[in-house]
Amino acid sequence: MTRTPVFFHVDLDAFYASVEQLDNPELLGTPVIVGASPGQRGVVAACSYEARAYGVHSAMPISEAARRCPHAAFRPVRMARYQEMSQEVMAVFERYSPELQQISVDEAFLNMTGTERLFGRPAETAARLKADVRSSLGLVISVGVGPSRYIAKLASAWSKPDGLHEVHPGEEADFVAGLALKDLWGVGGKTLRRLNDFGMHTVADLREKEPPELYRLFGKAAGDYLHAVSRGIDPGIYSGEAQSHSVSNETTFAHDVRERDVIESTILELCHGVVFRLLRHGLVSRTVTLKLRFSDFTTTTVRRTISEPVASTESLYRRVLAMLEEKWDGAREIRLLGVGVAQVEAKDEVLQGELFEGHDDRRRRVEQAALDVNSRFGKLGLTRARLLKPRTDDAEPDDTERDSE
Repeated sequence: MTRTPVFFHVDLDAFYASVEQLDNPELLGTPVIVGASPGQRGVVAACSYEARAYGVHSAMPISEAARRCPHAAFRPVRMARYQEMSQEVMAVFERYSPELQQISVDEAFLNMTGTERLFGRPAETAARLKADVRSSLGLVISVGVGPSRYIAKLASAWSKPDGLHEVHPGEEADFVAGLALKDLWGVGGKTLRRLNDFGMHTVADLREKEPPELYRLFGKAAGDYLHAVSRGIDPGIYSGEAQSHSVSNETTFAHDVRERDVIESTILELCHGVVFRLLRHGLVSRTVTLKLRFSDFTTTTVRRTISEPVASTESLYRRVLAMLEEKWDGAREIRLLGVGVAQVEAKDEVLQGELFEGHDDRRRRVEQAALDVNSRFGKLGLTRARLLKPRTDDAEPDDTERDSE
């Protein structure tokens, strides 16, 4: 008998700001802005819902955020602390499904197909998961339930914050029809403006366009994507392997970028998250992947098998940069970056003792020590100096909150 697919998309609400409020209870219920300090050049990495009430949102210049909400508590980005809390949340998720696909520090998919006899109906299980995370970690999550990953992702944003929404099989097209074009994941500001320029202002307007016309207006990749998502069809963008086989992080920019320093800093941040997750689970890999999605929705994934297992953030970063040089000419605008490792294995099964310790081995031991410190004393927030620098681009990484949250 074929089982009906059931997927959860779980999103940590206002994650960075929520961790700051968790660590500093005096900030609960007050506006919190994570990023640069007032007077510095930089942007908002994340903000609490109390700050959003004043019109503050991610990727906003800090100067504008300070003007709109001068009484907010401004906090620096503490990536290591957020990684540590993310790991604890993912450990809770793993109790509900062996097929966990973490796509960023604050997002994950759970394949819940066939778990009804174990946990109950999907909506009941989602409510239990929300209560579990809140009671054990003090964090609030939104859960979307759907027959595909894409629909589940849209559903999780339906009633944020602290949301729970289920879309049943057969309801996908009607659910999407009730959304605004801007709420379709993957339709950013530039795409939305082009849709509007061509007379498409609603999902219904978009559905009226046949693929040949969409190809002419947007190109084949973007045309196929828009045709699919407007009908509630999963375009397959999250069809990667489950966590048991791969570890990856992705970042989607609020605006397409081609500034090299922004791209390299983002890649370093993604590598940092991937390696810390490998260390936490005692895993290694010899297969490195880089995913690029360009402004025209064309997507390419590069995979390389290397002779030695990934041993540190630095070693992964070097290899990913080399792969980037192969696939990016420096001119095309990028809308999504993803870094991962595949075919992961237990460390003890792969790493053989060497007579002399290599440079990457020493780096790995340093990062393992940092992970151990953060696990014991999370508020210290040990991380790389480069990742402490406030982001000066208009990127909206998956490791920060979306404006819809």
